Amino acid sequence: MSEGTATSADGTVIAYTAWGEGDPIVIVGGATAHRATTLENAGLGELIADGFRVVDYDRRGRGESGDTAPYAVEREVEDLAAVIGQEGGGRPATVFAWSSGGHLALNAAQAGAPVARLVLFEPPVVVDGSRPPLPDDYVERLDAAVAAGRPGDAVELFMTAAVGMPGEFVGGMRESEMWPGLEAIAHTIAYDGRNIGDTMSGRPLRADLWDRVDVPVLVLHGDATWPFLAAGARAVAEHLPTAALEVVPGENHSAAPEVLAPVLRAFAGKEA
Repeated sequence: MSEGTATSADGTVIAYTAWGEGDPIVIVGGATAHRATTLENAGLGELIADGFRVVDYDRRGRGESGDTAPYAVEREVEDLAAVIGQEGGGRPATVFAWSSGGHLALNAAQAGAPVARLVLFEPPVVVDGSRPPLPDDYVERLDAAVAAGRPGDAVELFMTAAVGMPGEFVGGMRESEMWPGLEAIAHTIAYDGRNIGDTMSGRPLRADLWDRVDVPVLVLHGDATWPFLAAGARAVAEHLPTAALEVVPGENHSAAPEVLAPVLRAFAGKEA
């Protein structure tokens, strides 16, 4: 295991941890996630380090990575490209993305980042009435709460409108030890909102969305996950001509490293 940094095109320093040697696999976290909170990524890196260079990085504004205003989705695409360039040895990477990190991964592939293939675990997409859509002003409300010095309100909006958690549960979370850490990265929730765009609107995915993604894509969802996430994973797989769908037994909106490791190893080209 080693620690490193990559410098993005706008000068932002992106921190990461890497394991092993070989073809690169880069892990992209979802909303609010970073290395200190998503410890299963380290387990995954250790399990497949015998055949790959596995890189887990903190997205900008989180963990040990820097941040530079103003934000744009393009800056995060550049961050991912910088990490791949730093650790890929000139090779394009397999990108494994959790949740809304899948939207960033798809946006990066659409923009021509050095991506060889994509593995997306439950990208949150709402194309039907399986759950309420995100409010049209979701990103604007997140930005306004943070600008007004109310990061907790931004986190609460994410928990209720995006995650679907009942408001009374969030009230209890505000008293928990994890809440200050969520408030510290509340401004980055809007970053994910911008990557998600209109894909949680309750309407079918636009025909031109990700229409330049021509690399192999594997979309995963657990068989114990929320129904809307399973429906969203199917919608993404059906939308992308190069995609396949795989159901992961026993898992929900997370998955154990020992379950994911053989899936990633096989899809990236090195069978166990």
